[in-house]
Amino acid sequence: MARIFTGLGHALGVDEAGSGDAVPILFLHGVGSDKSVWAPQLAHFGASRRAVAFDYPGYGDSDPAVAGTTRDDFAAAILGAMDTLGIERAHVCGLSLGGVVAIAVHALAPARCLSLILADTFAVHPEGQAIYDRSLAASGDLRAMAEARVDVLLAQPADPAVRSEVVETMARIDPAAYRIGAGAVWLADQRDRAAEIRVPTLVLCGAEDKVTPPALSHDLTQLIPGARYEAIERASHLTNLERPDEFNTLVGDFIGDMDSHSS
Repeated sequence: MARIFTGLGHALGVDEAGSGDAVPILFLHGVGSDKSVWAPQLAHFGASRRAVAFDYPGYGDSDPAVAGTTRDDFAAAILGAMDTLGIERAHVCGLSLGGVVAIAVHALAPARCLSLILADTFAVHPEGQAIYDRSLAASGDLRAMAEARVDVLLAQPADPAVRSEVVETMARIDPAAYRIGAGAVWLADQRDRAAEIRVPTLVLCGAEDKVTPPALSHDLTQLIPGARYEAIERASHLTNLERPDEFNTLVGDFIGDMDSHSS
């Protein structure tokens, strides 16, 4: 675990692995998790390049988020962290809220994204307001919310160790940060931003995702010129944890031929 100052007056939690000349890859977590969920990806990609996972403001090891923090504030914090770490350009991979933030990062600084990997996410969710309202109502007890939601987040039958990890990760989130994250993801409408993306983009989705169904990933793929869609079988919403080998292979194949064109 480490904390880095972003130049925006606060510190973010960060986990990092690897080094080398290949373009770094950044990982952005979902609303109900933190940077720790990217451990399988840091271990894999850190063998060949710099791999970095961040906590958003208010999450994990970051400083608390102030009231009114937005998805664009999350994106600005990630860009500030890239400055601190000396990362000029990166492959930016986000899951769920992380995908929403990745689109926002691109909108704020497109030249700093060599590619985007958008997993189990969307440009706009047709049930977003209702999900947000339910999230607020349940956010007073995040352990209870986690226990109630985990079997929807994971394809069944789920690995007991992964199930336990998901519950424990969600249970330790600060409720105020969770409410900010919920607004950032579920109330997003970034259709115009998605249509303006001009970097190589891979859209991934669990074939059994009930939270952000594959139809929303298909819609996102259609919005982004040249984007490619890949399904991950026997996975629901948390594809990187449920099927890490498949997730890592798809992402690795996607970014593997870009490094020579990054300068």
